[in-house]
Amino acid sequence: MNGKKILFVSSELVPYLPENPVSLMSYETPRMVNSNGGQIRIFMPRFGNINERRHQLHEVIRLSGMNLVINDMDMPLIIKVASIPRERIQVYFIDNEEYFKRKATFTDEEGTLFPDNDERAIFFAKGVVETVKKLNWSPDIIHVHGWMASLLPLYLRKYYADEPIFQDSKIVTSVYGQGFDGTLDTGMMDKVLFDGVDKEAVAPLSEPSYNNLLKVAVDFSDAVILASENLPEELSSHIAGLEKPVLDYVPVQGFEEAYGKFYTEEVLN
Repeated sequence: MNGKKILFVSSELVPYLPENPVSLMSYETPRMVNSNGGQIRIFMPRFGNINERRHQLHEVIRLSGMNLVINDMDMPLIIKVASIPRERIQVYFIDNEEYFKRKATFTDEEGTLFPDNDERAIFFAKGVVETVKKLNWSPDIIHVHGWMASLLPLYLRKYYADEPIFQDSKIVTSVYGQGFDGTLDTGMMDKVLFDGVDKEAVAPLSEPSYNNLLKVAVDFSDAVILASENLPEELSSHIAGLEKPVLDYVPVQGFEEAYGKFYTEEVLN
């Protein structure tokens, strides 16, 4: 991994949010690349339940200030950064008052999905791409973790298809068994179509379930990592039908060699 540039885009990340399979691997994988001589950038949403004072988040004025259009609305993009103690790893946070100020991640106190989670996912995908463009940092690999990051492959390959900074980037999506029940807003597909993405590309989003979001993610990825031992059968079957590299599940205790080899021998070749 020496000298390779890898962009990690995740819904969740320890130590900023509680540990679960997504947040743990979103930390361990960049830590592995960093310790093996790779260059990394990590992006996640700045959820309102992240303690900014304790984790020493601060706004980066030169990266903030632009508006992103979400379903014909101008939404201001705010970028904050923090460093993970001991690891010397910097994390970029995508923020917006309306989408991320609430003191929760994906659901309210009753466990009901927030009605604007679809718009939050679109905003997150666009915010990551626009910020990486401002950084003028061209990644060799873009590794996606978690369903709120799942629109990134689609937007990179369709909405940002002509961006030269990503022309040679390979996209890897880690697929987890942990998702959500029900669906996001049923108007999600129309909001993506508003951005000029062709209808055929986002057909699964007519029913924006967890499985269908991840189907779209893997369809526009160059490689897939099975990050959970047990995946929904519908998702497993879809991935099995893809003609692209797939890394079978590897426990966190022994993932480093397998992921490193997959990056270098399957993704970058």
